[in-house]
Amino acid sequence: MFNNKEFSHLSDLGEFGLIDHLTSHIQLTKPTTKKGVGDDAAVLAFEPSESIVVTTDMLTEGVHFDLMYTPLKHLGYKAVTVNLSDVIAMNATPSQITVSLGLSSKFTLEAVEELYAGILLACDKYKIDLVGGDTVASKSGLVISITAIGHQNPEKIVYRKGAQPNDLLCLTGDVGGAYLGLQLLEREKRVFIENPNMQPDLDGYDYIIGRQLKPEARIDMIKTFEDMGILPTSMIDVSDGLSSEILHLCKQSNVGIRLYEEKLPFDPSAISLASEFNLNMATCALNGGEDYELLFTIDPKHYEKLKGNLDITIIGHCTDPDTGAKMITSSGQEFDIVAQGWKAF
Repeated sequence: MFNNKEFSHLSDLGEFGLIDHLTSHIQLTKPTTKKGVGDDAAVLAFEPSESIVVTTDMLTEGVHFDLMYTPLKHLGYKAVTVNLSDVIAMNATPSQITVSLGLSSKFTLEAVEELYAGILLACDKYKIDLVGGDTVASKSGLVISITAIGHQNPEKIVYRKGAQPNDLLCLTGDVGGAYLGLQLLEREKRVFIENPNMQPDLDGYDYIIGRQLKPEARIDMIKTFEDMGILPTSMIDVSDGLSSEILHLCKQSNVGIRLYEEKLPFDPSAISLASEFNLNMATCALNGGEDYELLFTIDPKHYEKLKGNLDITIIGHCTDPDTGAKMITSSGQEFDIVAQGWKAF
């Protein structure tokens, strides 16, 4: 099955290369498995009128979060919402989760209760049930693994595949803020380490800090699509950076994409902080990640339906696959879109 003759470094493959390598030999044998690895979630069909959507995600201390500036309650909430975002990216409604924890001896009961308070707050906010999980000892800090389950009529499930040339490329909300929130928190951490008497300077940046520490999943868009009479032709959530997600859509749908820098939606506080850090906002959006907005494509015949929605921005369009993925800058220059976001290894 695997014929490697030499030791290979995971960093040479990267996260997505490793996933492609490990899953290339998987064969689906059950008629109830409608979609396996390769999308935001798997799709299982046990009844003709409804499909089950399942996804899982893991967060590890020191890699995905830093407890020096991440409150445990916020972390519990975020661990849930980032999983729900994958279910929602399939246009499915989340309904249950399981929670598994790896806990080191440094955690007290009160600390774990605080983590669970955030988890249960998210369950209440998104109207989902916590139905199981596991707890084990960990020698490397806190590990959180959550599986999210949802459901949808099979005809309304949206995959990463399905986009066609001339489809409009759309984005909910704004992007780049979560990355800038992380940069601000890291800066204040360094200041604190150098001088513990210094108070953090976070005034005016509540929104972008919230984008990093307590993101929300766009569950509202499922009803919005239904009310507008729109079913996206493809969709993905923005977790690893806009560039990575665009390339996923291009690969799965076999299309090219033209993205226009001047169309990207940014929050004013993010623009202000980017200027302070001497960062380009488009770079933050393309490569930062953790915005958990929805990137989707629609048939251009629905253009008029989008005009009244201030929370959806048309940022580009799909092209023939041989044109590749391109960004057109505000000055009219054209660049290849390259995935430079989160690298797991």
